[in-house]
Amino acid sequence: MKKAIVLGCGLVGRAIAEDLAADAALDVAVADVSEANLTRTRGDLRLHRMQVDLSTAEGVARAIAPFDIVLGAMPSALGLMVLRTVIEARKPYADISFMADDATQLSALARERGVTAVVDCGVAPGLANVFIGRAAAQLAHVTDAVYYVGGLPRARTWPYEYKAPFAPLDVLEEYTRPARFIENGQIVTRPALSEPELMDFDPVGTLEAFNTDGLRSLLTTIKADNMKEKTLRYPGHAAMMRVLRETGYFGKEEITLKGGAKVRPIDVTSRLLFPLWELKAGEPEFTLLHVRVAGCDGAGAAVRHVYHLFDQNDAATGHSSMARTTGYPCALVARMIFEGRIKEPGVHPPEVLGRDEGLVRDLLRRLETRGVRVESRVEAVA
Repeated sequence: MKKAIVLGCGLVGRAIAEDLAADAALDVAVADVSEANLTRTRGDLRLHRMQVDLSTAEGVARAIAPFDIVLGAMPSALGLMVLRTVIEARKPYADISFMADDATQLSALARERGVTAVVDCGVAPGLANVFIGRAAAQLAHVTDAVYYVGGLPRARTWPYEYKAPFAPLDVLEEYTRPARFIENGQIVTRPALSEPELMDFDPVGTLEAFNTDGLRSLLTTIKADNMKEKTLRYPGHAAMMRVLRETGYFGKEEITLKGGAKVRPIDVTSRLLFPLWELKAGEPEFTLLHVRVAGCDGAGAAVRHVYHLFDQNDAATGHSSMARTTGYPCALVARMIFEGRIKEPGVHPPEVLGRDEGLVRDLLRRLETRGVRVESRVEAVA
C-alpha cells in the first residue's frame, strides 16, 4: 500500500488529505503544527494526524521520511524550502504553494535525483495552466490567452465584501507583487490591482477584474502574442486595496512608532483585516475560473478555446469551493504520479500536463466525480 503525506492542514490541505484518505489503496497522513487544524479533519476516515513543525528543512525531512509520495499545502514563504527538501529526499511531489520563487530552478536537481514534481497544481495557477497548455497544443499559433479567477462569499458584507478562502498573507501578496504579462510577444510589467474592468458572469452577476501576477511559468512555457491573468472581486475592491497599499499599510519594512516601538505595517494590517476576512465554516461562497485562448488552428482558421468553472462550497464535506478546486487537482495529480501517468523527472508546471489529451480528459472526469465541473467549447472567431 502506498503511503502519502500531506504537508499542511489548512482549508486546502484538509481537502487534499480527506480526498486521499477516502482511497482504500492509500495509507494517508497529514502534518501541521496546529493541533486545531488537525482536529478539523473528518474522524470517520482512516487518516493519521501528525502535529509537526514544518517551518524548517530538518522538520520537513523527518516528517516525510517514511512516505512514498508527498503533497504540499504550505504557505508560499515556505514553498521553495519544502520543494528542495522533498527533492533531496528523492520523493515524488505535488504542490499548491503560490511561492514567489521560480520553482523550476530546482528542476536540474530533481532530474539528478530522479524526482517527478508538479508545482502550482491548484485552480489558478493550476487548472488555468492546464487549460491554456491544452489549447496551445491544439493551435498552430496563440494570439491571445487570458483567464479570470476569484473566490468570493455569496453574501456581500460591508466593508470589504470579501472573505479570504486561502492564507490571507498570500492574498495581500497578490495586491503588492507587480503583475507580469505578455503584450505583442514581450513580457511587460504593470502594478497589481491596475486596469480594473467590469464583467458579468452567471449566476453571480457583475464582478470586477484587475491585474495580478498569476501567469508565472506560463510567461516562458507558452508562446503567445498576448497573455494575461486577472483576479475577480466584487466591484470597488481594487480601489479600496490600492488606497491601503499606496498609504503604506502593506509595507514590509519596519517603521518606528512614537515611544520607540518598531512594527511592520503589513503585520498590523494583517492583524486588523484577517478577522474580518475569515471565511466561517459552512459560509456560502464560490470559485469562478474563466479561460479564453484564441489563435489559428492547423487549417488556418481563427478559433477560441473557452473553459469555464463555477463551483460552490460543499455542505456535506464542509469544504469550501476554493479548497475543492485547489485541493482536488493536487490530489489527482499526485495519484497520476504514483500511477505512472506522470513520470518524467524534473519540476514541472501544470501547463505541461495539457500536452497529453488523455490525461486532461481523465483529470476532468475525476474532478466531475467530485462535483467540480468544467464546461469547455471551441468557437469560431469572426
